Amino acid sequence: MNSIVIIVGVIITLATGLPVAFQLARQHPRGLFVLFFAEMWERFSFYGMRGLLIFYLTEHFLMDQKTASGEYGSYATLVYLLPLVGGVLADRYLGARKAVAFGALLLVAGHGLMAIEGPAAHQSVIYHGRAYPIAVTGRGEARLARVMVAGQPHAFDQSAAGAFRIEGLPTTALLPSELPAGSFTLRTEAAPAVFQSILYLALALIIMGVGFLKANISSIVGKLYPQGDPRRDPGFTLYYYGINLGAFWAAILCGYLGQNYGWAYGFGLAGLGMAAGWLSFVLGKPLLNGHGEPPDPARLARPLVGPLNLEYVIYGGAIAGLAILWFLVQHNSIVGGALGLGWVAALGYLGWFIAAKCNKIARERLMLAFVLIAGSIVFFTLFEQAATSLNLFAEQSTQLALISRPAAFRLLGHTLLFGNQAMRDGAHVAGPVWWIDMGFTAAQTQSFNAGFILLLAPVFAAVWAFLGRRGRDPDPVTKFGLGLAQVGIGFLIIVWSQAMADSHFRMPLAVLGFAYLLHTTGELCLSPVGMSEITKLSPAVLVSTLMAVWFMATSAGEFIAAKIAALAGTATIGGQVLDPSAALHASLRVFGAIGWTGLGFGVLFLVMAPFLKGWAHGVDDSRGDIGPGSIAPDVDAGLQEVSPAVFRP
Repeated sequence: MNSIVIIVGVIITLATGLPVAFQLARQHPRGLFVLFFAEMWERFSFYGMRGLLIFYLTEHFLMDQKTASGEYGSYATLVYLLPLVGGVLADRYLGARKAVAFGALLLVAGHGLMAIEGPAAHQSVIYHGRAYPIAVTGRGEARLARVMVAGQPHAFDQSAAGAFRIEGLPTTALLPSELPAGSFTLRTEAAPAVFQSILYLALALIIMGVGFLKANISSIVGKLYPQGDPRRDPGFTLYYYGINLGAFWAAILCGYLGQNYGWAYGFGLAGLGMAAGWLSFVLGKPLLNGHGEPPDPARLARPLVGPLNLEYVIYGGAIAGLAILWFLVQHNSIVGGALGLGWVAALGYLGWFIAAKCNKIARERLMLAFVLIAGSIVFFTLFEQAATSLNLFAEQSTQLALISRPAAFRLLGHTLLFGNQAMRDGAHVAGPVWWIDMGFTAAQTQSFNAGFILLLAPVFAAVWAFLGRRGRDPDPVTKFGLGLAQVGIGFLIIVWSQAMADSHFRMPLAVLGFAYLLHTTGELCLSPVGMSEITKLSPAVLVSTLMAVWFMATSAGEFIAAKIAALAGTATIGGQVLDPSAALHASLRVFGAIGWTGLGFGVLFLVMAPFLKGWAHGVDDSRGDIGPGSIAPDVDAGLQEVSPAVFRP
């Protein structure tokens, strides 16, 4: 392919992959290599679909931006809520490895169904009882929506007063060139119901699959390292590199195919990635050295319902539960209630555990975990704007070309032309041409975050390790404060740069890229550190459950993020923005509010850090030990008696 995005992606991958491969091979357990590649391909599928979904809803199903943000919010909320169920089932019955393998199969099925595109929805403007259809041509940045009048296409927009304005109408037209607000209606002919059902079934399969996979594969990473092993934080950061290697190439390739050739191509490639992830995990089982196996294999294999044992009853229950998810993903308000019930159940269980099973050390460790989880809710509320409001901002308010005018050079008898598709079409260069596409699709801007992580994750891993060896590693609360402040400043950078918008109300791509850079450095201060800290602060019996609560925090962030993204939504017809000026200013208003919020919480965490660091009770140094003294002796002894292989250091 001739895209500069793909060329640079290859360079970044080669430059960063070699030191990561060296660290994986020489300094970490071999099981991390298996989990690295399994999660890399799972994230390839997840982020490939995620980057396209908001555009699929607004441009294929022609949902308005507020509705589409709500639908996405329902999906994303459930994606991070279901790991609570998957974590509990893995802790008590399946073991993390079986849960991950089953979840991966569901994900393969879900992403495969997403590739069934079907006919698109259609819209018409209704004026005095006559319908004027909206015709859509092209894809990606070349996509155009036109209103058809007397068989001819006409551009349209919206006035500040809300009037629908039509350009180039002949004097013989049966309608005026400006339809006042209230004088017309918009009629949407929805896509065939069967394809809408396929969409929601696919999302249900992905939600259930992530529920079984996400928390459990992360918990296996933590089990690869003995308590107090200084390689644990660097190991999680390298694992995070694998996550983002998948996300990086998903945004580049799935985003390119989906917006340039068809939704089915982008979603289909995501499905192939998930199949590769499942194979990586299954074939790599021997390298996990028994980590993640069921706590009581005999109980799991014992017949429970006729010839069906407990394992297959759990799988059958998950398949039946798809009907509930199919319904919930279509009803955002009900999802909010389910999220609330999930938090009540989780906090109730953990509250009982703290009161009944923990001494002072374990209690304060878990309370510190709750503080970090609360901080992650704020962080992901802001950070997860990427899939909705920031993604739409990229499409409607960002100049998506890296250069403003074409550049041409002679090379080996050819003209080497740099420019996007429009620049190429207008260049009129004679003779053979080698063209390098300097444009992004909107979905490809999702690669900024992942690409920066590929560049910076090894650096952060080395810095944390360097500081740790010298006893100067910042405590987790301080790192969280830095992360929250940076994600807030990232949004404020966009607001402070609004004077750079051009006459079409589009801001330079570099502004969005710089915002994503700050989001990325904030993420590296918070997310991998948080995952690692949760595994260290939790008693062994709660590792998967508490990791699931960590992902529930992301779920809560996703739900709130969708509500915020809806506030940044703007009016569209045929998936095309009616008023670019209003779209830009709506985004800037929301970005300013959440930017200051993130910065404020960052300062709060930095102030609290000196007072809370003692609650860790040494888990962040080589002397830290979650042993018999951290929970009631009878509980710890019981765990060792049931399955010593699972909980051995």
